[in-house]
Amino acid sequence: MVSNIKITFLGTGGSWPVPRRGMPSLAIQIDEIMNLFDCGEGTQKQIMKSKLSFMRINNVFITHFHGDHFLGLLGLIQSMSFNNRTEPLNIYGPPGAIRILSNALNVGYYTLGFDVKVYQLYPDKSYDFDKFVVRTHWNDHPVPALSYSVEEKDLIKIDKEAADRLKIPSTRLEELRQNGTIVFNGSTVTIQEVAKGIRKGRKIVYTGDTRPMESMKEFAKDADVLIHDTTTDSSFEPTVNEFGHTSSRQAAEIARDAGVRKFFLFHYSPRVPDLNVMLEESMKIFGNSELSRELLEYEVPKRNEILPIR
Repeated sequence: MVSNIKITFLGTGGSWPVPRRGMPSLAIQIDEIMNLFDCGEGTQKQIMKSKLSFMRINNVFITHFHGDHFLGLLGLIQSMSFNNRTEPLNIYGPPGAIRILSNALNVGYYTLGFDVKVYQLYPDKSYDFDKFVVRTHWNDHPVPALSYSVEEKDLIKIDKEAADRLKIPSTRLEELRQNGTIVFNGSTVTIQEVAKGIRKGRKIVYTGDTRPMESMKEFAKDADVLIHDTTTDSSFEPTVNEFGHTSSRQAAEIARDAGVRKFFLFHYSPRVPDLNVMLEESMKIFGNSELSRELLEYEVPKRNEILPIR
């Protein structure tokens, strides 16, 4: 079955909070699995304003440990505990995550009523989460930092007419898709006998903070959605690069060259008064650009093209 994938932007600013924007955080929900990416100050309040529930978060992915990207995690975890959460929470981050979060989670007096499991991820690796894969990329930033690519697994499309000819009941088709074979009426049926082709899985890339990198074009290649650091417009170059960030012009060039389908600007400096300047600059280079904004929801469209099985 094709998954439903929804992105919810919770905080889109950077560095420090301003009244109109929260600190960096977004949720990527794949069916019932909720993944939070970064958790800046005030994230739990933004979640309460959204259609999401912080009690249903399964996984948290931190791009790096500058305060604006993770300091909301401590309050979020305490709120989960106050609300009687019992399910474990998985937190993933770059090298150093175990040391930093072990210290952070012991700040203050409170009783934690559930397990918090912290894992360190490494660059240029793939991690299997059953319905999807998370790939990592090393960023160009002053501290250890990762970009994340969330990739839905390819799905074999069933030829209903072929399945009907073999009289395979619809209740067995998902089993056949998952296992590759089933035994039906005393005979073994293979997926090749009823496969129409492969529906390529969707791909969402979230960079966190980084200078512009040529290698990001390959990492984000053919992504359905690219959410890239756009801290300022190009008038602040090269200062924005010096501090480990990307301008809207530079990020739009990466989106264009990577051949992505949609590009969201993200992580706006509080020093930029008019975000439309950044959007206009980006759209001149890559037409399907959009400003992320607080509580914006985006349903990632299903891919319609069916590729042959090889």
